[in-house]
Amino acid sequence: MNDNDIVVVGAPLDCNSSYQKGPALAPAKIIEGFYCKSSNMWTENLIDLETSPGWRIKGDIKIFDEKKAFSQIESEIEMLLKTQSRVITLGGDHSITLPVVRAYSKVYKKLNILHFDAHPDLYHQLDGNRYSHACPFARIMEENLAVRLVQVGIRTMTGHQREQADRFGVEVIEMKNITAAKKISFNGPVYLSLDLDCLDPAYAPGVSHHEPGGMTTRDVLEILHNLKGNLVGADIVEYNPARDINGMTGMVAGKFLKELIGRMLRG
Repeated sequence: MNDNDIVVVGAPLDCNSSYQKGPALAPAKIIEGFYCKSSNMWTENLIDLETSPGWRIKGDIKIFDEKKAFSQIESEIEMLLKTQSRVITLGGDHSITLPVVRAYSKVYKKLNILHFDAHPDLYHQLDGNRYSHACPFARIMEENLAVRLVQVGIRTMTGHQREQADRFGVEVIEMKNITAAKKISFNGPVYLSLDLDCLDPAYAPGVSHHEPGGMTTRDVLEILHNLKGNLVGADIVEYNPARDINGMTGMVAGKFLKELIGRMLRG
């Protein structure tokens, strides 16, 4: 492998979901949407992924013990990063971002995070679980794993999470101010965490938490295509195939994966 290799790996974990299980089934369904013959393998910036070198799909991390899943995910991602690969991880619920970013922080000392979501995921704990999918960015900032966190599409802010955002210096672009997201730029490496419920349910019905008033698919793509910064890794999380309609959300996730690979290939 070389430093242009992008590795797509699944992290089928949803034990930290607070409302409904199902995201553990997502990685295979995202790959199904990615390769669906109803579309093609060209990105919008005219990269033919069918013939382009520099990326590969590795398959899922085999999780046999949920209690050890975080350490296993962290170890697997760290191993890939040490081969100079860049990783796109397919969740799973949003809790998987914590072990992935732990691995990234060992390689990228001044990591920036761009986070698309309906929810800030900054709770100190939820239902007694500090590692809930509603808490990963509280842990990430507590552990000083990132120098900057920008959240886009938020529309479920609570008083507690507002206090957490202020405490950690999180830059929150709420959905009501979404136009500001087009001006985002970063210095240094950027990790992108894409929770599919950042989208309005009309565009992504296959998520556990339907939150009306969200982003369009095009909103996300425009920000991704115009992102100023060195994109070194990403995750796509919270797709719940059990709630999907005719695989619609799987196709959206597959589209995002295609464009993420293309964006990372062109640097």
